[in-house]
Amino acid sequence: MGKNLFLKGMFYGALAGGALSLLDKKTRQDMKVNVKKAYEQVSYIVRHPGEITENVKESAEKIRNTIEQVSEDISYITGKVDELRELTPQVKEVIKETKSTFSKHEDSTLVEDLLKEVDVEEVSAEK
Repeated sequence: MGKNLFLKGMFYGALAGGALSLLDKKTRQDMKVNVKKAYEQVSYIVRHPGEITENVKESAEKIRNTIEQVSEDISYITGKVDELRELTPQVKEVIKETKSTFSKHEDSTLVEDLLKEVDVEEVSAEK
């Protein structure tokens, strides 16, 4: 029973507050403009329900197309990431083979630096 009194009190308080705020001339004018705009919008919707329905359908179709495109993009990116993960060990192996070939030469420090860069990139890609 206390809940009903509370809700009634809130309702009557809102009515009293609204009525008191309408004593201000600027507030009354603003309310008149806002009510007129709302009435015009509602009456337009009532007179043209097919147009509103068509607009909603078009918007829903655009959203669906966008979601499909994003889904395709995510699948493509995921595939490329998987390809890169598979390719990285192969590249590392090629570089190791190249290092062993060039280690007999004086430029071995360049190959070692390159191998270190690949190791760093592989560790960051795994994260």
